Amino acid sequence: MSGTNEQVERMKQKVVGVLMGGLSSEREVSLRTGAACAEALSSLGYVVRSIDVQRDVAARLVEERVEVAFIALHGRFGEDGCVQGLLESMGVPYTGSGVLASAMGMNKVVSKGVFRDRGLPVAPDVVLKNPADLASFRGAADLPFALPAVVKPSGEGSSVGVLIARDEAGLLAAVQEASRLRGDVLIERFIEGREIQAAVLDGEALGAIEIVPANDFYDYAAKYEDHGTRYLFPAPIAPDQYARACHIALEAHLALGCSGATRSDMILTPDGELFLLELNTLPGMTAASLLPKIAAGKGIDFPSLCERLLLGASLKG
Repeated sequence: MSGTNEQVERMKQKVVGVLMGGLSSEREVSLRTGAACAEALSSLGYVVRSIDVQRDVAARLVEERVEVAFIALHGRFGEDGCVQGLLESMGVPYTGSGVLASAMGMNKVVSKGVFRDRGLPVAPDVVLKNPADLASFRGAADLPFALPAVVKPSGEGSSVGVLIARDEAGLLAAVQEASRLRGDVLIERFIEGREIQAAVLDGEALGAIEIVPANDFYDYAAKYEDHGTRYLFPAPIAPDQYARACHIALEAHLALGCSGATRSDMILTPDGELFLLELNTLPGMTAASLLPKIAAGKGIDFPSLCERLLLGASLKG
């Protein structure tokens, strides 16, 4: 929703709290996202309060008289439904998806199950759910597919803890590392191909971009530091593949019941097949982030993108 003049003027009478920072492993990225969004909204005339989310966030919201929350958090306690639930209980409208959609989107195992039930293309996997599963895991012999494999903690974002295991020793080490982080351990068949990301904004597919990382895959460093990553928009793929990527992103968004903006990560194989890896309910909004790049390619500048997200703020409960 771009918003009518009346909606914009009403929003400009409210105190907007940009929630950033937080308690997760993605804190530093969130601070950058929040600072960029706060500056953009201020430049458009909105009354903005920047709030570094800590355990006292409820008191800070009251102290700053926040009437609308712009969520610029990533990872645990911000992207997983926790802050959304707090805002619902306080009656403060907020940007992005609601409690349930956020919780499902953050959990890679749960969201993947929803996507699979929806008929969306996902990679074969094995899930290690508890200490007993981890203790009994024998390595590649327990996988229904050959190495290499991608090992992920199910409850982290921004590729935190994600490793590609190319041999037996690497697999066991990656599982051990992922088990130290939040959630189940998800082991997926490695899908060779091009990295495609597609965004949805206000219930419509916005477009797809190709990421060409300098390293093996689009890891945390490639996402947020200058490591030679190239971004190609619109993604230079066949028209039917482009349309398919946008369709998958929209279907994933709808399957989880998301609101606002989401970004879906996919792999396009050499034979033209697309696999959905995961969906992000709070896409990054830094200078290197993909949602702003896709929006810019569609003629939506960064302040306008932030404004559209803000005007979509609501209570979802």
